[in-house]
Amino acid sequence: MRSMLRSKIHRATVTETRLDYEGSITIDIDLLEKTDLWVGEKVLIADVNNGNRLETYILPGDRGSGIIALNGAAAHLCNKGDKVIIMGFELTDKPITAKVVLVDDDNKVVREFNC
Repeated sequence: MRSMLRSKIHRATVTETRLDYEGSITIDIDLLEKTDLWVGEKVLIADVNNGNRLETYILPGDRGSGIIALNGAAAHLCNKGDKVIIMGFELTDKPITAKVVLVDDDNKVVREFNC
């Protein structure tokens, strides 16, 4: 079995950091649906600006809001305005095709593809 990339939101902009909040990442439901990421799913987050990487779980954000909020301890590792890559993985014994979305500075989808 291998851990394979299944879903990716590429270069999303962090809209909020909330230290005094449950630990997690809040993501706009539209982005979750486009990438087949689930509420409660564990994700790996890479901060393009500072190189930090962290794992956390997903909470749903308001549809169409563009929210990407790092909550709790994760708020120490990213800053508002940072670009992040959000990745979901699947444990499988076969190659899979990942769903990838590229977003603009407002976290609106500008391109979708599979890799």
